[in-house]
Amino acid sequence: MSEKPHILIVDDDKGIRNMLRRYLAAEGFQVSEAADGSALRAALKDAKVDLVLLDLVMPGEDGLSLARDIRRHSSVPIIIVTGKGDLIDRVVGLEAGADDYLAKPFHLREVLARIRSVLRRARPPAQPSEEGKPPGAGEILGFLGWELDLTRRELQPPSGARVPLTTGEFELLRVFARNANRVLSRDQLLDLVKGRGWSAFDRSIDTQVARLRRKIERDPGKPELIKTVRGAGYIFAAAVTAR
Repeated sequence: MSEKPHILIVDDDKGIRNMLRRYLAAEGFQVSEAADGSALRAALKDAKVDLVLLDLVMPGEDGLSLARDIRRHSSVPIIIVTGKGDLIDRVVGLEAGADDYLAKPFHLREVLARIRSVLRRARPPAQPSEEGKPPGAGEILGFLGWELDLTRRELQPPSGARVPLTTGEFELLRVFARNANRVLSRDQLLDLVKGRGWSAFDRSIDTQVARLRRKIERDPGKPELIKTVRGAGYIFAAAVTAR
C-alpha cells in the first residue's frame, strides 16, 4: 500500500462527499470522489484505489449493482455507506461483495475506524521470510488442485485463472483450510476469522459461506468442500497441504 492509502468516495450527495473528503484528507488519506458509476469506473481505471466507500442509493446504477460489478474485476475492499440500516439490507450488501456496512447517519470517527479496520484486514503487515525460503515467499495451502497463497492473498484454481476474493472470503477460506476436516461452529468461525469485533461478519457467516461456495464448489447447491453439519456448523472436507 502507498504511504497514503487511497480512498474513493462514491456518493451522489456532493455535501457528503465534501465532508468525508475533508475529514479523511486531514487524517492522512489520499481521497478521490465519484458521483456515479461512470466516474467510479474511471477512477478505478486511472489510479490504484485501496478502499471504496460506496453509497447504496443513487440515481441510475445503485450501489449494489456497482459493488457486484467491482467484484467481477477487483478485490478492492468495499464499505457500503447508506441510509438503509435494516438487517436484510446489510446482508444483501455483503452478498454483493462488500467487506463492511455503515448506516447513515454516521459519526466521522466511526467511518475512520471502519476504514482502518478493513484496510488492516486487507493488507496485513509483511512478515519476515522464513529460513530456507526466498524473500517474499509465503506459505501456500493446497487442496484438490487449488492453491491459497497466504502472503499474496490469492486463490489459484486448478484451471489456472486467479479467483478474486473479498477480504471476508479470504479470511474465511484461510480459517477453513487451516482447520480442515474439523467441524467449526458459527461462533468458532467468528472467533477464528477476526473475533467478535466485526459486527458485519457476525450477522452474515452463512452469507459469506454461500458466497465462498459459489467460487470454489463445482456445484454450490451440492457442496463437496464446505459441507454443512446440521446443528453444529461447517466442515472443510478436503486434505490440505502446506508449503
